[in-house]
Amino acid sequence: MPQKSDDLKPDHKLLYQTHSPFARKVLVFAIEAGLRHRIDVVHHETSPTNRNEAIFSANPLGKVPVLVLPDGMTLYDSLVICDYLDRLHKGRKLIPHKAPKRLHALRLHALAQGMCEAGVLYRWETARRPENLRYPPLADGQKTKLIETFDYLEANLDPEHPVTIGHIALATGLEWIAFRELVDFKAGRPTLAKWYEEFGARPSMAQTRYSGQTHD
Repeated sequence: MPQKSDDLKPDHKLLYQTHSPFARKVLVFAIEAGLRHRIDVVHHETSPTNRNEAIFSANPLGKVPVLVLPDGMTLYDSLVICDYLDRLHKGRKLIPHKAPKRLHALRLHALAQGMCEAGVLYRWETARRPENLRYPPLADGQKTKLIETFDYLEANLDPEHPVTIGHIALATGLEWIAFRELVDFKAGRPTLAKWYEEFGARPSMAQTRYSGQTHD
């Protein structure tokens, strides 16, 4: 039986930011899971130095992404939101239920999440913080984490592995690093570069490109 038009109306709201790798991860996940039609995406600017009252009312941490459920409950942290979304569809699960597949997916997600967090700190110490307040040793330490992660991925990433939350987090994280022009991850890493280009061509990625700047 064809779906009724009423069934296609969004019943969830995603509080989003067009230049957040964590928010974009959720939206790409939703598209890959076939759930985009159920989500109304609302952009919000957030920054630790620029309070957004609407976001704080939904998440006491004042951060996106936030998913507002049909009953008004709010979910925050991208992994929690993706776990919820993965339970809404009947297709292949992007967060596998059983080990070892589940552990591999979550470990890659953790690596990608940490990579983004290191990138955020690196950007604070090289671009966002006033120059006289920057601490170069901290920037160097975060850059080292990024380089070590890129090298690990070059040696260990399986380009043929079916898509999981880990791959989504990795692709959106790498594209954010490229968007912010932080550290080159392609040079000397042909396997990682090829995987990144191929994943970036997926419709879920093409529909969610980064845009905008942080307002501190």
